[in-house]
Amino acid sequence: MGKRKWKLVIDSKKKLKRQSEVNETEKEEEKPNLVRRSDDPVVKKVRWINKQRVLIFASRGINYRGRHLMLNFREFMPHSRPDTKKEKREGVLAVNEICEMKNCNKCIYFETKKRKDLYMWIGNVPTGPSAKFLVENVHTMEELKLTGNCLKGSRPIISFDNTFDHYPHYTLLKEILTQIFGTPRYHPRSQPFIDHVLSFTVLDNRIWFRNFQIMDEENASLVEIGPRFVLNPIKIFSGSFGGTTLWDNVHYKTPNQHRRQLKLKTKEKFVEKIQTKAYYDSRQGQESYRMDPTDQVFNTVAPDEAQGIAKKLVKSSAL
Repeated sequence: MGKRKWKLVIDSKKKLKRQSEVNETEKEEEKPNLVRRSDDPVVKKVRWINKQRVLIFASRGINYRGRHLMLNFREFMPHSRPDTKKEKREGVLAVNEICEMKNCNKCIYFETKKRKDLYMWIGNVPTGPSAKFLVENVHTMEELKLTGNCLKGSRPIISFDNTFDHYPHYTLLKEILTQIFGTPRYHPRSQPFIDHVLSFTVLDNRIWFRNFQIMDEENASLVEIGPRFVLNPIKIFSGSFGGTTLWDNVHYKTPNQHRRQLKLKTKEKFVEKIQTKAYYDSRQGQESYRMDPTDQVFNTVAPDEAQGIAKKLVKSSAL
């Protein structure tokens, strides 16, 4: 027993010594090297702690503009993963199973209705919460008006408006958007540069998204890269792509209601035009002025006209 106890004491001392050596090496690695030659290679840390994986995919029937927007998301988000299009008959809850198979804990799902209305779901899988938006005014990176450019895989600076801190539902959306669009540090497919800014601004009960390139750090000059779109929030759910409704947008109008209002406006213009015309006709009399029948008694007919009338009478009597 004495030999065994002595051996355990020696092993424990060796473990403590190894642990202290490891701690010392870690401390030395954490110390930044203040002096470095330009020819020396940049030491890149391999530790990847924030393992966020975002699944980005869409449903079948998506239009070309929504598909290009989805591809732009995959380009400037190196921590994203693609997947094939989902069938509409499977339902939205099937997204949780797809994310589990792809080993993703965040998701951006694009859903289309009537091949012209684009909806975007974002959420934390599988615990939640999740949110649903209507995507409006989409402009992709390929458009000529967006002339900026940035390094592929670089990490962004995420900027939010002050409104996100004043309302609880916007604060929750801020946390979800930060976790989804923020590129994890030391990600294998990311670059150790920060050269673009993702801007989220609240205006007119909508979230306006812009992507800018940092041209000059000293003067803080920015050039828009794209994509550019507007998110109209609809609902926030407690679960992942379902569950109880935490917040419902009172100002939201469906695209069908919006199109119906536009048709009603054109109808009102047409009805107003017909009513004004009917009112104008009602004010006009049947006769412009009264005529006295005795005025025609003294009307004389020219000789040529009288001969023509006589011939017509003779022909009519002969028939």
